Amino acid sequence: MTTRKLVSITFTAALFGGLSLSALADKAPEEVQVPEGNRIAMETVGVGNITYACEMKDGALAWVFKGPDAVLNDADGKQVGTYYGPPATWESSDGSKITGSEVGKASGGDGNIPLQLVKANPAEGEGHMTDVTYVQRLNTQGGVAPDMACSADNQGDTEIVEYQADYNFFKAS
Repeated sequence: MTTRKLVSITFTAALFGGLSLSALADKAPEEVQVPEGNRIAMETVGVGNITYACEMKDGALAWVFKGPDAVLNDADGKQVGTYYGPPATWESSDGSKITGSEVGKASGGDGNIPLQLVKANPAEGEGHMTDVTYVQRLNTQGGVAPDMACSADNQGDTEIVEYQADYNFFKAS
């Protein structure tokens, strides 16, 4: 699936039935619900890649998550930031950025990375990321580890997988 198709799918899903991304955030699984007392401050669509490496994990060769590299776009498709790592970092075009710790996860469906709730650390710099309390990842498309063998024959190889997800940024009300 190409990145262009992924963008179309997410925007179509968000608009289906007249639901905004905010409305979809309220209908998220309990594991990734943002605690009361927080409101959506910014809604974005992340489009990019996730890198995996074939290496030893828990005594066996496996595809190991290495990090994301995505752009964050607003509803008009204009880039407003980036998402990269490690560590997982969301950076606004104004230079402010946050990292955080996962506090919740739910299935994103077959072939999709999980939905996620991250508690944000204090922002670096002043701007859109200042005072962000939580980041909620919804509507994931793709991004799972490669569907190919990880063996001694390809140990050390890296694979890049396309993905897309909605990232909602919350601040205290």
